[in-house]
Order: sequence, then structure tokens, then C-alpha cells
Amino acid sequence: MNATGYIAGINGPVIKVKGSRDFKMLEMVKAGNDNLIGEVIGIQGDETIVQVYENTTGIKLGEKCISMGKPMSCTLGPGIIGNIFDGIERPLKAIRDESGVFISRGIDIESLDTERLWEVNICVAEGESCSSGMIIATVAETSLIEFKLMIPNGVKGKIISIEKSGKYKITEVIAVVETPKGEKKEIKLVQEWPIRKPRPVSLRKPISKPLITGQRVIDSVLPIAKGGTAAIPGGFGTGKTMTQHQLAKWSDADIIVYIGCGERGNEMTQVLEDFSKLIDPISQKPLMDRTVLIANTSNMPVAAREASIYTGITLAEFYRDMGYHVAIMADSTSRWAEALREISGRLEEMPAEEGFPAYLSSRLSGFYERAGYMENLNGAEGSVTIIGAVSPQGSDFSEPVTQNTKRFVRGFWALDKSLAYARHYPAIHWLNSYSEYLDDLSQWYEENISPDFMSYRNRIMTVLQEENKLLEIVKLIGADVLPDEQKLVLDVAKAIRQGFLQQNAYHKDDTYVPILKQFRMMKLIITYESEAAAVVKLGIPIRQIQETDLLETIIRVKYTISNDNLSEFDIIEERIKTVCREIKEHNGFEG
Repeated sequence: MNATGYIAGINGPVIKVKGSRDFKMLEMVKAGNDNLIGEVIGIQGDETIVQVYENTTGIKLGEKCISMGKPMSCTLGPGIIGNIFDGIERPLKAIRDESGVFISRGIDIESLDTERLWEVNICVAEGESCSSGMIIATVAETSLIEFKLMIPNGVKGKIISIEKSGKYKITEVIAVVETPKGEKKEIKLVQEWPIRKPRPVSLRKPISKPLITGQRVIDSVLPIAKGGTAAIPGGFGTGKTMTQHQLAKWSDADIIVYIGCGERGNEMTQVLEDFSKLIDPISQKPLMDRTVLIANTSNMPVAAREASIYTGITLAEFYRDMGYHVAIMADSTSRWAEALREISGRLEEMPAEEGFPAYLSSRLSGFYERAGYMENLNGAEGSVTIIGAVSPQGSDFSEPVTQNTKRFVRGFWALDKSLAYARHYPAIHWLNSYSEYLDDLSQWYEENISPDFMSYRNRIMTVLQEENKLLEIVKLIGADVLPDEQKLVLDVAKAIRQGFLQQNAYHKDDTYVPILKQFRMMKLIITYESEAAAVVKLGIPIRQIQETDLLETIIRVKYTISNDNLSEFDIIEERIKTVCREIKEHNGFEG
């Protein structure tokens, strides 16, 4: 029997319930006469603490609070992809149709459409043995994603009945499994899973494949692996959201889960409008056919902001179990941490650094550790990659959320205010950022792109570090007094910064760049450096090279050479060698 108590105290989204000792931790409840959705977060004697995921204005002392008999859970089934939910997986389009543009309190709408008929293809026969994770049917959920009906976790036995292929609602029974104990379990297209509990896997596999994003500063310089974690910290206006938009649009993940956690409503509106118009570059199908959006804007209840992160990761794990590679864009984890801080304050917990709760680091680690490249229970391989934006106040990377996030991620893409104001996008600063995936991915790059890939990448980083040292000298005495070898370093670094690291999201060939073109661009820059260095080594003034248009040509190849015509790189490389040979001959040296 479900526990029933009465509301004895109200403090914003936190209420105290008395009158029953039968409530359980992390159990879902319905609070008040409006049946507001909440979750048990504390039990002290006969007093139960509940955080409510809706606005508690107007709720009164003495109103009932009833347990739902289950933990806070996600509804999992066909219809998730292409949908937009709030932080507790309520479909916003259905809410708009019923109550208008603002969410009514206590509105009770199913997460997934229970009336829609889905074309189900059965792929097992009656009498077969089955176990958790086994795929027994498929559904064409969108033009890009095939939903796979899996035996729920904890269920195994023999299929004693199964329907024929045809059209079914998500609430209809597709199969019945008899367990070894003789219990009969009904299998439907829909199932539930607690959002705070990671879904089980068979094996966590080593990371070895990159998540290709089409962004040069990431793919070639600061890569992230499928199943990896990365943070994008940056102050206001540095381009966190736009960087995540680019990654969501162009990364080669099968499915994107975009979580707008506490961000401005107009930003989420822009995401919706952009994504609904975009075409997936690989399949040429609508991008929304592989995207899930979770919108919990800054004016929505703060407690639901805390839940939205877990809702997103649970949806991602569900599709990972089907064998898909899923990328999560969490924008932003700082707003999530602020929700933790507000609720912690309401609970009168002892604050830690800057008012954040003492358990901030454990909550962050619990979120990021749910990423990984897995072998699922059904033998398929899938991954969840987490890319979280961090919004440190005043661009102070020493604040608690950024510092604790650095402990749990292996990719750190620090956005720089000066780069953003100089219109250098993505504004990821190459010297303040790092990726710990280079060693894990080097073999993939060598086998699939070129044995020279990592050496070119390392040379580019060396030049940028040398430039950083030289700029201190240039500030003091100017560039004219530098020897020609160091002037060449500055020229090559300019080609790297402007021609390679800077990218134009509005140019058809530069918004997304295939990894092979990225390699050819690096090779072109290194070719220029080595040929020019040979000229300078002979004592020939570097001015003679600077007077040619070679440097400008290299910087502009991102626009002048299309993504599908890489043979033109050979022409430019040959021209660099020819020009340098002619300069040598002009100065009396053999070419």
C-alpha cells in the first residue's frame, strides 16, 4: 500500500511531510491537491523531506502527499527520438497543446504517445530462451534510428508467447516470458528505469575510437573519444552554447541528447528552430531524426533542473544498450550545480566552498562516470560520450564547479574571452586546454588516417608554444629584431591560428571539415615550414618568402579547397616547393 502523509512545512521546492513512516528514499510522490511531482530526498524519524519538481506557490499545510510506490523513473520506448521533454520527461509539445505555452502545475501527461501505432517486426520465435538485454523486436522509430525492444533488466527465461509482426501501441503486450521460478513477465514496447541508477552492462571496454566532430581544434589538436568525457568552461559570451551546437550538429554519434539545463529560454528556442531545419551531413535526413532535446530553462522550477541531467543520461544509456553511440551535450552543469546549492540551502545543510554542498564533487563524478564505451548485456557495443559546458562566474576557472569537473573529465576545452572578442571561433585556447585521449587514439589515427598524423599534430603544438614564448619578447622589443628563424615561427603560427584553428560556422566547407582534410591542412602547413626553414638556413632573408603569397594561400585553403576535392592540396604543396627552389636558385644556391 502506498504511503500517505500530510504537508507540515514548505520552503520553496522543499516540503516536509509527516504522518507516515512508510516513505522510502528516492521514491516518487504526488504532493498537494494539485498532485505536484516530487521525490523523497531525506527521512528523519517521522518526518520525510521531499523536493518538488514543480512550482509550490499556493500549496497549503495539511494537504496530502502520496507515494507512487516507485523511484523517480524515465519512461523508455519508441517516440523518444525527435521529441522535446522538460527535466522530468514530460513532452513539451503535448503540454503546449493541452495547457498553452506555460506548463500548468500538476499536469499529468504521459511521456510517450500511448495511442500511436508502431510497426513492430518480431525477430524471435515462441519457445526461445531469453535473457536481459536480448533484442526480440525492432521498430523504425525515425528514418535514422531503429528502436530495439530488449528484454528488461532482471528478466530471463523462456518466451512462452509472442505476437506476430504488425502494428501495436506501446502499452500492448508483445511477448510473455516465463522465468525459472515460474513467474510470467509481460514484455511491452515501453518500460521504466530509475534515473539515478546506471543501467547495467556486460563490460566496460578500453577507449580507442575518436568522436569525429568536424571541428579542427578538437579532432586534430584536442580530441575526445567515443565513450569519453569533456568539459567546455568559459565565461559569458565566449561561445559555450554555440560550440555545443556545432558538436551536436556535426559529430558522428548515432544519437544526440541535448540537455538545456537552466539556460535562457531564447537559447533553447534557437536550438529547436536550428535543429528542426538542419539536415544530417552523413545521411541527408533531418537532424531531429537522431536528436532528443531536454529543455529545462532558467525560469522553470529549480529542482527539475537537478533531475534533467539524470533524465538525459538515462535516455542515453537506454539507446547505448541497443548498440548506438550516443553523445550528451549538457548545457550547463554550472546551472545544475546552482540548483544543488539552492536545494542544499533550503535543507539547511552545512555549506562547503562558495556555498555549494559538500557532496558537489561526488554528484559530478556520479554523472561523468556514467560515460563509457561498453559491451552491453546483448553483446552489442555502444557508448555514451558526455560533453558538459561549465559557466564559471567572471571566467574564474578556480571556482568549485570547474575545479571539481576537471577531476572527472579527460578533455578540457577552455574558452578564452580574448579569442571570442577577436571573433576567433571556436574560442578554445590551445595552450590552456588539454586532452588525455591522445595516447588512446594515436593508433586509430595512424591506422585510419596516416602514420604521420600524430607527429604533424605534435609539431603544430610545438610551434604554438614557441610562438607564445616569442610574443613576450615581441611585446618588449618588437618583431623586427628577431632572427629570421624566429620570424618564421611567427609566420607558421599565424597560418596555424588563422588557417587551421579558426573555423567559420557559416561557410559550407568550413563548418564541418572531414578528418582527412584536416590532416592535409596540417601537412600543408608543415610542408611550408620545412621548405621555408631550408631557405632561411642558407642565410637567405625570410623577407623573400614573405613577399610571395604562399602564407595567404595556406590560410585560405579552408575556403578555396572543397571538402571533396583534396587533390588540390598536392598542387599547392608542389607550388610551395617550386617557389622555395626558385628563391634558392635566385640567390645562387642549387635548388
